[in-house]
Amino acid sequence: MTASGDFDLTTDELREVARYAVRHAEDVLPVYERAVPGDPRPRAAVDAAWTFVRGAARTKLQRVTSLDAHRAARSAPTEAARLAARAAGDAAAAAYLHPIAKATQVGHILRAAANAARVAELEAGGDETAGEALLERSRRLATPVLVDVLRRYPPVTGGGSRVARLMSSLDHDLRRGDAGAEVAS
Repeated sequence: MTASGDFDLTTDELREVARYAVRHAEDVLPVYERAVPGDPRPRAAVDAAWTFVRGAARTKLQRVTSLDAHRAARSAPTEAARLAARAAGDAAAAAYLHPIAKATQVGHILRAAANAARVAELEAGGDETAGEALLERSRRLATPVLVDVLRRYPPVTGGGSRVARLMSSLDHDLRRGDAGAEVAS
């Protein structure tokens, strides 16, 4: 399958984007689960993302669980829990990245990583070096395929929130070539 728009995106490329997002979401999922025990929505989104990454067709499972995880985020009791649930929702939604040349689409690629970095900062008492360390790992996790997909979109511009600034920094670094290839699933 190839999705066409302003350019093409293959299913393998979408799987790579989803793999990148879900690895970040999975890392911070325990933050949500500690804050809201018994709410399965973000975990269901992570599981749906992995289902797609591991070869299943993208279906309404990814869409529905993404929306559910974002709803869970709205009622989360802390900023860290809210961002963890959003990362899970973004991971499931990555299967539906649109091939349209708009900077807003970059969020589908990098927002889970930026949310995870901000969660790391919050969990470290607001220490921004924790977020920077996580972004360093995010740069290493970015494969050449992911960076190629990212470069098809216009760069994101800064933003007022810390998550937006983290995403902008990661976007800039990956486009510049500061990526590794630590590939594993």
